[in-house]
Amino acid sequence: MKHLEEETLSSKQVFKGRFLKVEQDEVRAPDGKIYHREYITHPGAAMMIPILPNGNLIMIHQYRHAVKRVMLEFPAGKRDGGEDSLLTAKRELLEETGYSAKEWKFLTPIHPVIGYSDEQIDLYLAKDLSKTEQQLDHGEFLEVVEIAPQELMSLVQQGKVTDVKTQIGAFWLDKILRGEWN
Repeated sequence: MKHLEEETLSSKQVFKGRFLKVEQDEVRAPDGKIYHREYITHPGAAMMIPILPNGNLIMIHQYRHAVKRVMLEFPAGKRDGGEDSLLTAKRELLEETGYSAKEWKFLTPIHPVIGYSDEQIDLYLAKDLSKTEQQLDHGEFLEVVEIAPQELMSLVQQGKVTDVKTQIGAFWLDKILRGEWN
């Protein structure tokens, strides 16, 4: 696949925010021509699929300004300072939901928006949950909800859950619950 790769000739940062950066690269494409590519760099994230002993899921409702909607999502959060993604998952589950998990299983990494970002989200299954106390970040507002897996799948099929990380998590969960994936 080397014949499809582009050679980066130069790179410059065109924007630096609190945790996102926009880079602009000048590249030589396989056709030999020079092009500019813009993309967002992201520190990475972890998402959890928390399963209660009764089989229901812990999820959150959170307003997402970019789409101007309250979204139903699995809890997730960005990595801080290059921390291990499992540590991120454990920290974010506690912060956002007030739950901790004794059993963790790594499922897969995903790259949700490869056309314009290098973001990688590591997906985890979190089981054997125990309730503690929510520890939201300053300026973070969300509602914790319990939902049955079949209800989540129905909402995905109806187009009511459009967050890609949550959809992917729902499809993984469906395969796991059907015994089609370990």
